[in-house]
Amino acid sequence: MKLRFAPSPTGYLHVGNARLAIANALFARRHGGKFLLRIDDTDTGRSKPEYEQGIKTDLQWLGLDWDELEYQSQRLDRYAAAIEALKVSGRLYPCFESEQELAAKREARLRARKPPIYDRAMLRLTPEQRSRAEANGKVPYWRFKLSDGSKKWNDLVMGECSVKLTAISDPVLVRADGTVLYTLASVVDDIELGVTHIVRGEDHVTNTGVQLDIIEALGGKSKKFTFAHLPLLLDEGGGKLSKRFDALSLRALRHDGMEPEAVVSYLSRIGSSEDPTPMTLQQAIDSYDLSHISRSAARFDMHQLLGLNRKMLHDMPFEEIRTRLPEGATEAFWQAIRGNIDLTSEIGHWWTVVQGDIVPPSMPDDSAFLTQAAEILPEEPWGAQTWKEWTSKLKEVSGRSGKNLFRPLRLALTGEEAGPELHALIQLMGRARVLQRLQEAVSQ
Repeated sequence: MKLRFAPSPTGYLHVGNARLAIANALFARRHGGKFLLRIDDTDTGRSKPEYEQGIKTDLQWLGLDWDELEYQSQRLDRYAAAIEALKVSGRLYPCFESEQELAAKREARLRARKPPIYDRAMLRLTPEQRSRAEANGKVPYWRFKLSDGSKKWNDLVMGECSVKLTAISDPVLVRADGTVLYTLASVVDDIELGVTHIVRGEDHVTNTGVQLDIIEALGGKSKKFTFAHLPLLLDEGGGKLSKRFDALSLRALRHDGMEPEAVVSYLSRIGSSEDPTPMTLQQAIDSYDLSHISRSAARFDMHQLLGLNRKMLHDMPFEEIRTRLPEGATEAFWQAIRGNIDLTSEIGHWWTVVQGDIVPPSMPDDSAFLTQAAEILPEEPWGAQTWKEWTSKLKEVSGRSGKNLFRPLRLALTGEEAGPELHALIQLMGRARVLQRLQEAVSQ
């Protein structure tokens, strides 16, 4: 068994194609197969080295190591050989129509209430007509002549699938500049590199029918391939997620402090009969099952992913997180804050709160109360009961209780309306810093 993930290095990975990478990698690992990373870099105008490196960095961050690495740009001779074979067999034929001519044909067919598919006019081109076209400076692009009938397969997600080839335009496989298109290049790669299972998005269902026809035209065995088409990802409102991909790149999630295990846990379960739950990578591998994926579109919910990430951080032991904490951060600090952060990027803020400098908000209505708090602030050493003893005494002398007592203290000491328990934070801050914050809040 061999599966492949084949991104184009024309941008950074987002949650949509990360879901496909995860599906291929987990399925391969669970069944003892190989995982191939194929860089589809034939678009030299848009492919960039920084995007290629970004793809590799993102996959490694997720823990998805590959067994083999291939570049389409290094296999151009293989595509050229396939193109020549298809030309010789008569399945690849030259076309000279311009985009304007093709658009006019489509409009004419629509007016005649016919499906807007290509009419194969260039198949009737005589050698003399082709010679005249080329003499006039026209360079052909090449279409693949589809077979009659349908292509069928048993999809691991969608069940029985069928594509009627006569309802599809003969696809262009080679541009006028000689560039091979994905539809052909991918087939050549899958045949020659020994791919057995192709897991991709449902937007490729029609393309799968076409590629099965190309496989057979090249002498391959279509029955050697198993397909699984995952439904598309939608946003919370049911709209196209693609409009938000820039904000949902793995690069952005990583920089925001998302845990890779949370991303894998969420994207491996989204749209399935199993609820997303925090898992290690090995647990995700052991439990991955394509038969549990629904045929309906799945909705990506950032709040759900954040909740999963929060739970992972809440349960994470100090030894596992210590290398990512600020220098000097102790286990007591981690124990104090871990239940109040969604992302690791928030850790630095709470370190500043307990060990750095903040500017408390101005609270003129609470000045007298905060002055009282400073006056009765216990002397050190402080322990687990210091907060309770201090606030109990403050309640007596001020007459305040509940929110009126605790909110001004939290704002003065942390600058925040909510956060970790103050009984733990003040022990980390120390008396001098607590006193300074109270005095600064009064003097604002």
